[in-house]
Amino acid sequence: MLVDKVTLNDLSIFHSDEEQSVFHHLNFTNTNGGRAYLKHLLANPLLSIESIVDTQITIGHLQTVTEQWPMNPSNGSIMVLEKFYETQIDHYPTVPETFNSLFYQYFHKSDYSLTLFTVQHSIDFLKGLQLISNLISTNEEGKQLTKIAQRLQLILNKETIQTMIGKDRNKLSATEVLTYANFIRFHFKSQAFELFELYYKLDAYLSLAKAGIHYGLCFPTFSNQAQPFVDADGLYHFMLHTPIAYKVDLSINANFLFLTGANMAGKSTFIKAAGVAVYLAHIGMGVPAKQMQLSYFDGLLSNIQVTDNIAKGESFFFNEVQRIKNTIQKINDGKKWLILIDELFKGTNQQDAVKCSTTVIEGLLKLKNALFILSTHLYEIGEPLKKYSNIQFRYFETAVENDQLIFSYQLKEGISNDRLGYLILKREGVVALLEKL
Repeated sequence: MLVDKVTLNDLSIFHSDEEQSVFHHLNFTNTNGGRAYLKHLLANPLLSIESIVDTQITIGHLQTVTEQWPMNPSNGSIMVLEKFYETQIDHYPTVPETFNSLFYQYFHKSDYSLTLFTVQHSIDFLKGLQLISNLISTNEEGKQLTKIAQRLQLILNKETIQTMIGKDRNKLSATEVLTYANFIRFHFKSQAFELFELYYKLDAYLSLAKAGIHYGLCFPTFSNQAQPFVDADGLYHFMLHTPIAYKVDLSINANFLFLTGANMAGKSTFIKAAGVAVYLAHIGMGVPAKQMQLSYFDGLLSNIQVTDNIAKGESFFFNEVQRIKNTIQKINDGKKWLILIDELFKGTNQQDAVKCSTTVIEGLLKLKNALFILSTHLYEIGEPLKKYSNIQFRYFETAVENDQLIFSYQLKEGISNDRLGYLILKREGVVALLEKL
């Protein structure tokens, strides 16, 4: 699925304030390398339903073994090994028999201490990987997980490694320490780094498995249907503390959702919830919904947080126009797209915005290969659009009681007529402040 940096930013998949990002909320990794690989997974949606289903199987299997997952390998053990390969150490005895080993231990105390520390962490690392290999080798369907398990066990089956796995880290003789250190330093480096990479992948997928359990996510069902569709019940934005669930049903016969409602009523949250769910589905992740069925999408584009560019002398409205232009050029290719547009043409006057918005919407309604969710504060353009059979009208209702706004955040059928800007201005005390000037 094609997605650009603007869309990743709009949906907060990644964010300059990391704690506000989807990545942060899905990050349950234990290692730096696992964190980096998780970021790679989130930045690269999968290219086929087959690869998505295989990733679902991987994550699903890991969800069944999270309670048995060992504490090791830890980030600390991996860092100790990495540091060991970078550090200059006095040569070990060629034949580390008892006398030579004790001699080295006594006359090279600092190097021996580092060596012992490294060997102990190496044993922890290998023991943990053996336990993990046993846990994931029970997987019978996932190609990806099977491949990792087979490679992991092939390396772990080496005689010296199996001997180390069987040792008590706290009961090593000096001879054993130097024998294993020689092996680790001169015969194990390439395999060690391969094991690191394998574990980083597992750490990242385990993170997605833990996130799925933590947030109660469900795996969506993909269809090979030629035309795009999304059918979701109980869809919500998992980053909210008390999210509201929505029903989303978009298909080729009703492929345009026209969304209205007052400021703060929930339009932007709804759009982002739909976008995040579809995006997570395409990385093989569970989605925040009771159930979700959808087609594979070739691309996902958004137009949510448009800004001006002072350095280039580009206005807010100009950048809105350019984003719409680029979107139209991309989606006019016959492939399946999901397009998210929040508050179209905010950067111009009301009359211009009405004309521009109507022109764009009527043009987009011609496309049968894409699904659209578009919100607007321009309620008046809704009525003329009712002549099109493939457009759905939904709004978020807002009630007013004693000059206080009450948001239900419930999606209803129709077009909103709420005009509450002045009330919000008054409620926040701005009108009173101005009267005192």
